Amino acid sequence: MLRSFGLITFVGALLMAAPSHAQTFDPSYPVCMHVYSGANGGGGEWYDCSFISLPQCRATASGRAATCDLNPYYPVNVAPPRPRYRRSG
Repeated sequence: MLRSFGLITFVGALLMAAPSHAQTFDPSYPVCMHVYSGANGGGGEWYDCSFISLPQCRATASGRAATCDLNPYYPVNVAPPRPRYRRSG
């Protein structure tokens, strides 16, 4: 009995230590479509971060179980770059 408990504990520890692959957001695009498809036959839900604008994403999500969100990992420049002036002389 003690041996089987030790084996179960060992296998459980191995499974918990295995790396999990979480979905990441693509930081190249500012808008993501969150697709829900877990109702009929599984599939779960996922993010498709391949949209340039919210209207483009909403047109693709139309008629689907999906919503459009801003990508939280898209790098946003707080201030525009300053113009460079060349000195003549």
